[in-house]
Amino acid sequence: MRITSNNRFKKLIVIGDRVLIQPARPDERTVSGLYLPPGVQEKEKVQQGFVIKTGPGYAIPMPVEAEPWKSEEEQVKYVPLQAKEGDLAIFLLSGATEVIYENEKYFIVPQSAILMLEREEEF
Repeated sequence: MRITSNNRFKKLIVIGDRVLIQPARPDERTVSGLYLPPGVQEKEKVQQGFVIKTGPGYAIPMPVEAEPWKSEEEQVKYVPLQAKEGDLAIFLLSGATEVIYENEKYFIVPQSAILMLEREEEF
């Protein structure tokens, strides 16, 4: 399968409570005017970027006893994440792991390292 702009992240599966974030350029502002000042970015404690993909969430522990009437799909359930694709995330850089994919830099961030999300209104 050839990787195109439409399917380039299709093969990537984000695990658990992690989020794949594409960092925003330092001078990039959101429509509402939110941006990190240069002083914050220079210290590199906090970063901002756009959520590209999210994991399924926090796994809910399964009961100890086996329930043979349940199908295999029902065995694992997840509490979904608050982050959604397209959100702007402000996150702690200390909790992030930097990765390079298709010659671009991304961060894999646990949801617990995300401080704030900005989401466009859904009308």
